[in-house]
Amino acid sequence: MPVITWEGGALTTQQKKELILKLSQTAAEITNVPMQFHSVLIREQPDENLGSAGESVLELKARLAKAKP
Repeated sequence: MPVITWEGGALTTQQKKELILKLSQTAAEITNVPMQFHSVLIREQPDENLGSAGESVLELKARLAKAKP
């Protein structure tokens, strides 16, 4: 049973539903393994636990909010 893991920031219930569906559909198309056999694991992380280029997502969001007119 294939497992697809997505790790990132918080998602709404609707976003999770769509992500699970589309990841399962795409994996089934590529692998020829029926969609029903794919499991999707969503791991949500707080913004301070994610980072890129030396800053957390929390810091990045704050910086971008200041830059908006």
